[in-house]
Amino acid sequence: MVRIRVLVVDDHRIFAESLAAALAAEPDVEVSAAGSGPAALRCLERAAADGRRFDVLLVDADLGGVPGIRPAVAAVPAQRDGGEDGAVDGISLVAGVRTAQPGVRIVVLAEKDDPRRAALALQAGASGWVAKDCSLSRLLTVIRGVLRDETHLPPALLTGVLRELTAARRHRTESERLVESLTPREREVLRCMVAGLGRKAVAERLFLSPHTVRTHMQNVLGKLGVHSTLAAVALARRAGVGPADLTGDVVERGGQLA
Repeated sequence: MVRIRVLVVDDHRIFAESLAAALAAEPDVEVSAAGSGPAALRCLERAAADGRRFDVLLVDADLGGVPGIRPAVAAVPAQRDGGEDGAVDGISLVAGVRTAQPGVRIVVLAEKDDPRRAALALQAGASGWVAKDCSLSRLLTVIRGVLRDETHLPPALLTGVLRELTAARRHRTESERLVESLTPREREVLRCMVAGLGRKAVAERLFLSPHTVRTHMQNVLGKLGVHSTLAAVALARRAGVGPADLTGDVVERGGQLA
């Protein structure tokens, strides 16, 4: 019998253990549990190293976070060494796992239906959003469905999620248009800003004077229609702009590579 390997990730121990026990009663399901994002990442790494990858993650939407607070949707491998209480919210964990192990299917478990957060979960790479109080048979249907590349959402959420995804796409398109208005040098400065570099560090990296970098940064903010570096970085990420590579030693200098 082919067994489905499931990892339950929830910082509410009683709920996690109860759910794991219920799923383990199924003859074709093998279950483990983790109480935090860092613990889940360690479980995934150990399983992959042993050649026994998990098939499905069931992740608490409010893991390590506060219900109703918008999570930072980003990959989280850098937080793997955190303690058991490391704060990695559920939707950020989804993004991190999808980056590290794209073959794993992820279902988010939520206390309540929330179209905005469900849309964020789908954007991060989740394949389903399920109420925590759903029946075991419903959850098993979702688990088996996502393994067939199905996407599962409660019917009541469909309209709201589609509306959120449409709005997100519209914002992304507008952000992309604004970024395209930047000159190549301004885009490089923006990528440095996304990487978290300050004016002096950008100047050193691009072999420019701090005054010139300041001018470029002001132009970037003006063209993007924002008033702070944080806002510029957020818009850049919506447009798909990644950070400058800070690990290499190849830097543009005077129009040439140095």
